[in-house]
Amino acid sequence: MRLAGAVVAETLQKLRAAAVPGISTRELDALAERSIREAGAIPSFKGYHGFPASICASVNDVVVHGIPDDVPLREGDLISIDCGAILAGWHGDSAITVAVGAVPDELAELSRVCEESMWAGIAAAKPGGRLTDISHAIEQAIRANTPASGGKYGIVQDYGGHGIGTEMHQDPHILNYGKPGQGPELLPGVCLAIEPMVTLGRPDTYTMPDDWTVKTTAGGYASHWEHSIAVTEDGPVVLTALPK
Repeated sequence: MRLAGAVVAETLQKLRAAAVPGISTRELDALAERSIREAGAIPSFKGYHGFPASICASVNDVVVHGIPDDVPLREGDLISIDCGAILAGWHGDSAITVAVGAVPDELAELSRVCEESMWAGIAAAKPGGRLTDISHAIEQAIRANTPASGGKYGIVQDYGGHGIGTEMHQDPHILNYGKPGQGPELLPGVCLAIEPMVTLGRPDTYTMPDDWTVKTTAGGYASHWEHSIAVTEDGPVVLTALPK
């Protein structure tokens, strides 16, 4: 899983650099598929329940599962890129949010809060703990921040993290909110994909007629970050991070 995770990490690094004004998400998808296959791996997403691409490209008010298309990215867009790869039967799954050119400070802060909450959830994945310790840590990290425009950040409730291993999505489902100390015990060897999704404003969502693209109902921007991790006797180990 470390090897599959490294393929994903290296691919996302290329996509981060390539996500500039003028490029289309379909071009990013082609870059991702080429990167994954050249590493000897298989894109996890392509063909998964009929999904037509190797990445999910979710721009601005799209929360998750955006299908790549020919619309060029514009200065000021915020794009979440979700990527998965299979190597020797094992899965890696990770997502990043990328600012396209210069973005407003509130969007950069939205991404920072979401990423910070992911790391808080990862830090809570300790052996002997409980599954919702992760959920609670994510929620607390998000709630500790307030948008400059007022109100509070939204935590998307209909989607969350999951187990991962020889399949991309396995039990258990991981909420990004909740009380600690509940759910299955976190045992060494358990592998999880931890992925908060945070919105500016209301977190309510709806699915487009393509049956994939999930958007915020109120049109607020969204951020999505994800890492696959393993629970070990020494604590959590991130499987989809670059060696450095």
